[in-house]
Amino acid sequence: MGWVTAVASIAAAQQASAVGKYNQAIQERNAVVAEQESERLEQQLEFDLARFDDQFRRLQGETKTRIVKSGAELSGSGLRILRSNAEQAEIDKSVMEYNTKVAQSKAMERANFARVQGRLARMEARQAQIGYVAGAGTSLLSAGVL
Repeated sequence: MGWVTAVASIAAAQQASAVGKYNQAIQERNAVVAEQESERLEQQLEFDLARFDDQFRRLQGETKTRIVKSGAELSGSGLRILRSNAEQAEIDKSVMEYNTKVAQSKAMERANFARVQGRLARMEARQAQIGYVAGAGTSLLSAGVL
């Protein structure tokens, strides 16, 4: 009877180790996905900023054209409008960059947390493994085998 329990405990210990490794691998994959998301956010920001700059140049060009067509010179009110547009564009770009950095930080935190969860799963599996091995030893001792 002691041998059967010991063998079952050893098999359970091996299973616990495999489960821990599997769970750690899943969490590592989750971490890599979160890191890739951070990189994708940076690429998206670059694309969005380039598109924003193009749209802004068009807007400024159209604004200049309207000012000149109205018979006004590019001074006074017309110049203030162009400057205000430029200032607002810089604010908008700063907001876009800030939001991207916040999202990237969150993605990196998810990656770090996933790795911590993976290490924890592996440690829990090791503890279970030690418990099963100890149980096997106890079974063999109580059966008088050792």
